Amino acid sequence: MTASLEDQATSQDILAAARADYARLVGVLYARGYYGPVVRIDADGQEVATMSPFAAPSHIGRITINVDPGPQFRFGDARVTPLAPGAVANPALAWGEVAASTALRDAAGEAVEGWRDAGHAKAQIDSQHVTANHPAAQVNARVSVAPGPRLRFGDLVPDTSSRVLPERQAAIAGLPAGAVFSPAELDAAAERLRRTGAFRAVVLREGDAQKDNTLPIALEVTDAKRRRYGLGAEYASQEGLALSAFWLHRNLLGGAERLTVDGLISGIGGQSGGEDFNLSVTLARPATFTPDTQLLLEAELETLNEPDFENRSAALGIALNHQFNDRLQGRVGARLRYSDPKGALAQSELLQLFVPIGATWDTRNNDLSASSGLFADVEVMPFATLNGGGGGLRFASDLRGYRNVGDIVFAGRAQFGSILGATQSDLPPDLLFLSGGGGTVRGQTFQSLGVDLPMGTVGGRSFAGLSIEARVRASAKLGIVAFADLGFVSASGTFDAGRSHSGAGLGLRYDTGIGPIRLDVAVPTSGDTGSGLQIYVGIGQAF
Repeated sequence: MTASLEDQATSQDILAAARADYARLVGVLYARGYYGPVVRIDADGQEVATMSPFAAPSHIGRITINVDPGPQFRFGDARVTPLAPGAVANPALAWGEVAASTALRDAAGEAVEGWRDAGHAKAQIDSQHVTANHPAAQVNARVSVAPGPRLRFGDLVPDTSSRVLPERQAAIAGLPAGAVFSPAELDAAAERLRRTGAFRAVVLREGDAQKDNTLPIALEVTDAKRRRYGLGAEYASQEGLALSAFWLHRNLLGGAERLTVDGLISGIGGQSGGEDFNLSVTLARPATFTPDTQLLLEAELETLNEPDFENRSAALGIALNHQFNDRLQGRVGARLRYSDPKGALAQSELLQLFVPIGATWDTRNNDLSASSGLFADVEVMPFATLNGGGGGLRFASDLRGYRNVGDIVFAGRAQFGSILGATQSDLPPDLLFLSGGGGTVRGQTFQSLGVDLPMGTVGGRSFAGLSIEARVRASAKLGIVAFADLGFVSASGTFDAGRSHSGAGLGLRYDTGIGPIRLDVAVPTSGDTGSGLQIYVGIGQAF
């Protein structure tokens, strides 16, 4: 191997790099089982190892590297003992396997982690003896592990420099004092603390084992900034411009509570009925009842001016969100809502109680631009009208899947919704199902597909939507998307005798590092609810 050197490198720089390459090359060869290599690095014909670092030549023009790896060694008798109960020896150490140095290191690390998983928090390598038989090209190894005693979690030592109260730090972490030590429990506690958003950094340090075989855990945190705000914007040629903003206050009462104020104005300059307004205030309290349960209190004011209806509403809600694991979240709540609808149906003011019960399963690798994984959100919401009228049940689901094949990501989405045991007049119009626009069928006029009545169009009691996309990476920053959407709405809650429409188009994505900027252009492909070109601009993928 010969390397030509650039003029700007000094001879001292070149010699220093060449001397470091001896160790690098030998390390790479050891990692592949070559324990008798001969490495020679020459600078203009003279071996670098023999050159004085204090008498470097004034100029070096060529570095030549010659490597004779020698024979590849195999494992003979290679063991890491003792192993934790139920643990299996690493097959990479079996007799006759390539004697890679990394294999021995990994096997030793796995043995220590196996003991830690069994509760022996202070397990460590006690001794190691490795010999290389060069005539036989064989490596024999003995690595001994000292498990140490089986320990139990002691008390959490909170970080008193944090603004979050010490007792709340312990409640959120949820370490089970007295339970057998578990690295997984330690990781789960750190994740609970991070999930609150109150901390910029979280570290849990294991203390010294006590005489009663308990292990205290010291918490070190760095508080996040207490306040944060954000702005957002989306544009669609039919719906117009939507502007959103939020203001966030972390650790409101000293218990890592999060107060969020959200505002939204949409329909600006659009052809979708007029401007819509939404203002909501949410207080989230982590570690309520259990370390993995979050309490949410919410108040909302909303005004909707849609093509076929108007609705003004106010709502108060309470909910519990439970994180079962890093993929599955469940929720249950109660929501009292006052609505004053105006539209094709002769609806009066409504005072209703909703009980939403839902679950979310999420294995996506990225929320804003997934290339693999699945997402499923399902909600069942019984409701009752408190000022007369009927009740019933509303069901809604959103299913998404992603698969990466080379430079193409295939994405699919299926949406289903149904209202049972109630008529259209039993619900405010914004909870009925309409199709068309950026969230359902691109290329079709916003919320243009519903149920046609003599006095106008209203939402249906069942809905099905299907979207597919092929996202092609054109460069490091730019992507091209081809997509097709289909929507179906029925007056029946059982998907009988409905109507459908569809749209298709092309889009561009520009990666900003935090999420892609989206530009979609679509046209109708079936149905009679839209015509002409529709344009959609936003941040993040369409789904």
